[in-house]
Amino acid sequence: MAMDLSDPLPLAQALMRRRSITPHDDDVLAVLIEPLERLGFRISRRRFGEVDNLYARLGDGAPNLCFAGHLDVVPVGDAAAWSADPFGAEIRDGWLYGRGAADMKSAIAAMVSAVARHVETEGPPPGSISFLITLDEEGPAIDGTRKMLEALAREGETIDHCIVGEPTSVDLLGDTVKNGRRGSLNGVITIEGRQGHVAYPKLAINPVGVLLDFVHHLRHRILDAGAPGFDASNLEITTIDVGNAAHNVIPARATAKFNIRFNTNHTGDSLLAWIEECRERTARYARGATVTVEARAGAEPFFTTPGPFTDLVCAAVADATGRTPKLSTTGGTSDARYIKDYCPVAELGLQNATAHMVDERVRVDDVRDLAGVYAAVLKRYFAA
Repeated sequence: MAMDLSDPLPLAQALMRRRSITPHDDDVLAVLIEPLERLGFRISRRRFGEVDNLYARLGDGAPNLCFAGHLDVVPVGDAAAWSADPFGAEIRDGWLYGRGAADMKSAIAAMVSAVARHVETEGPPPGSISFLITLDEEGPAIDGTRKMLEALAREGETIDHCIVGEPTSVDLLGDTVKNGRRGSLNGVITIEGRQGHVAYPKLAINPVGVLLDFVHHLRHRILDAGAPGFDASNLEITTIDVGNAAHNVIPARATAKFNIRFNTNHTGDSLLAWIEECRERTARYARGATVTVEARAGAEPFFTTPGPFTDLVCAAVADATGRTPKLSTTGGTSDARYIKDYCPVAELGLQNATAHMVDERVRVDDVRDLAGVYAAVLKRYFAA
């Protein structure tokens, strides 16, 4: 018997029962493809490296509203610590338990349910509805959304606006919509000296002081005072390691790791250039030590300026829930950082409180209500 698509719960459970830990599929895309084909979507599966991806489109005209997300999940950790089977998709006391409940298989099921409701009540859209789904978001995020977008653009495919189903809600469903995210940069500083006795410092090269000088240069600069829609950028030293248990030994090596979360005042390249300046300044007074740094910007910031699209999304949330969400740029990164180069994008999904945790779970009523929110987005979008 065919699954009832007006209720997102059966599809959410079917998706959650697949062990699709990044980048493995475990046939989870097949679970999604069946209801999409029933709704009339044209299906295109693409594989890059070891990652399976999906693009599906209903309709041929413009505008094309895309629902985007990922079906890969993080590992469960200690399975014995869970009160339910991490891949059992158990419903207990009004909660849906399992990996992917919050992040973000339930949201994808809600998107499909919203389309089913919209087609049933409003008929085929006057433009197009599409799905862009990857199994690489929780991993390197190299062979997923980014490469899919590049391939689709080469083929002339146009996406006009996009909703990403990341878990953005905090206390209540729909209380927060993400219209931007900060960029993220990681760095590792390594100072190589020469081990020796503390009583004979001239015979050794102490890397610790050199490392502290480098860290001082990084921490001395105030990156900015904020940007439109963003708090100030911040640099955090996350660890300093010497590995020296003795009081009377000058160590041979000292390392530190740091992360920068940055707003639209910066790019990854501009920060990397500044970090290299700090390295050169430190190296000039390194007293014989070797100063190296390995740094990489894993994500650039993005910002969708508040306007007609974000207004439409917030109004749809109000239509379905009676509450008006706030726009936010807080939190980590998502594949929206790639989508923003192609169209305006906003993130809207379930509560994020248990994402990646033991006993990840969401309220059953919220999953159904989220389908109503997405249906309200579709109704407003194609009535515009």
